[in-house]
Amino acid sequence: MSWYTAAELLDLALPALPVDKGALSRLIERQQWRQSPHAREGERGWEYAPALLPVEAQAVLALRETQAPPAAPAPQPAAWERFEQLPESSRAEARHRLGIVDQVEQLKAGGAKAGTAVALVAARNGVATSTLWNWISLCEGVARANRLPELAPRHKGRVATVDIDPRAWDFFVGLYLRAERPTLSSCHRRTVEAAAEHGWGDVPALKTFQRRLDKLVPAATQELARYGRDAAARLYPHQSRDRTTFRAMQAVNADGHKFDVFVRFADGRIGRPLAAVLQDLGTGMILACRIGESESWTLVRTAFADMVERYGIPDECWLDNGRAFASKWLTGGMPNRFRFKVKEDEPMGVLTQLGIRIHWTTPYHGQAKPIERAFRDWADEISKHPAFAGAYTGNHIDAKPENYRSKAIPIETFKAVVAEEVARHNARQGRRGNGVNGSSFAEAFARSLAEPGTIVTRATEEQRRMLLLAAEGVTCRRPTGEIEFEGNRYWHEDLIAHKGRQVTVRFDPDDLHQPMGVYDRDNRLICVAAPIDKTGFADSEAARSHAKDRRTWLKAQRQVLDSEKRLSIEDVANLIPKLPTPAAAEAPVVRLFTQDSAGSVSAEEEAAAGAAFGRAVRALDESREATILPFRAAEAG
Repeated sequence: MSWYTAAELLDLALPALPVDKGALSRLIERQQWRQSPHAREGERGWEYAPALLPVEAQAVLALRETQAPPAAPAPQPAAWERFEQLPESSRAEARHRLGIVDQVEQLKAGGAKAGTAVALVAARNGVATSTLWNWISLCEGVARANRLPELAPRHKGRVATVDIDPRAWDFFVGLYLRAERPTLSSCHRRTVEAAAEHGWGDVPALKTFQRRLDKLVPAATQELARYGRDAAARLYPHQSRDRTTFRAMQAVNADGHKFDVFVRFADGRIGRPLAAVLQDLGTGMILACRIGESESWTLVRTAFADMVERYGIPDECWLDNGRAFASKWLTGGMPNRFRFKVKEDEPMGVLTQLGIRIHWTTPYHGQAKPIERAFRDWADEISKHPAFAGAYTGNHIDAKPENYRSKAIPIETFKAVVAEEVARHNARQGRRGNGVNGSSFAEAFARSLAEPGTIVTRATEEQRRMLLLAAEGVTCRRPTGEIEFEGNRYWHEDLIAHKGRQVTVRFDPDDLHQPMGVYDRDNRLICVAAPIDKTGFADSEAARSHAKDRRTWLKAQRQVLDSEKRLSIEDVANLIPKLPTPAAAEAPVVRLFTQDSAGSVSAEEEAAAGAAFGRAVRALDESREATILPFRAAEAG
């Protein structure tokens, strides 16, 4: 036989039964269910058999019992949520009350009457019987597993609050929640003074303001108002990024690092150098480090050129979305040590042409750039290197060493030490995380390159030249076509055809002794010009070598000339077409000379004049188009 408590009957919503708890209690009392043999007082309180129910309710209940087993007591999530919000003292009290109710249930299970059990347990635990009955009623119809929240104390403690005039509260909040970060006590004191001045009523104590502030304004909001956005952002947990999914040279990240060391640059100026650095994301290995005077697009571009030259082209690159790495990196900032205009051709266009996908990170956000971890090591390993003693600047304006600025390191010496320390950084054993597993970054990089799934794209000569700096407006000198650039000379025989013209050259600013690409004004490659080494004035061996090279070159030019010039000069002369000799042309009009106009005339001259006149007359007869000019002898005297 199934037994149901009053609460369970209400949940079943059976026909002909009240749906209200009070109405059902009155029905049970009016029909004296508890005096019936179909009622009992069990562990869950008073329970009733279906025989006490109206006929309609019994029929529906019987149908439900045949269709499905009785459902388990429904959980009470709302009650448990309230229970979790209670202090530990209230939850301990609930566990104490549940233990007392369990004692009553145990006595009843042993055959004791409910009243007797309640009286014995109440006396044993020092609890009033009415209080114990209240606890039992709270548990009526509730499963044993869900009774603890029902027995928890319901009182809320002190709920009275002190009124604060809204104007006084707004004044206090405006004072306290600002970037100057005044103390709570000073804001409260000013609020008291303002309230007295403006009639805002009595102002509660400082503790009241503090409690209300903590209740109404979340701690993160207070942090944002008083310490700024970055401080508030640090309250939000950072994202953990797994870099072990990347293979070697699949993804890199780049950033700039300014060293805390004074160096002397090539022009004699003293300052702190900066490095553009690229790191492999999968293994943490430093791939390239270019050092310059400032963070510029030229420095970053040449760092990319170093990486592409040594290791290949990555698939993806994470860049700092700051002024030095966005757009054209930085179109200024680097002192112009070049005599010619350096083209600011778009670096992003170059990376796009190389097939590198660019991702932007948040500026000054170390979690997005693992390379920042390497920079933290460099602050100790490089900036504080023994070779730089006396040149260390300190990492803060208040952290200057005693020997501050007592020394400046020559830039070439500094670059050599940095190159050595970067190699040591990559080779250091005992690295943890990111798949390195106690080895070095260099070993992890080599292992990843050797894996079957690793494919690295190697750059062609043309792609490598794309990453070099381009200087336009360089003139090929006459008559050789050689190029003079930054005190160095470069030449290729193809430049002879461009002598006197302006060209564009691509070069490495830190290694001007390497061959440079030469392009015409339409950016078409002309040649790769090699540098011409300087020799000592009295170096006879170098002179002989140069003369030999020139003879070899001239011989090659002679061979080219002989192969192209197939006809002798005599053959060329014979092929010139012969033209017929033209007849002498005669003028249609002849002027006669007289003795008066020409002076004394010889007999031969007179005869020639007469013959000419005769020819003119005959011509007039043959062609009437000729015109005879009237002749008039010059008057004498």
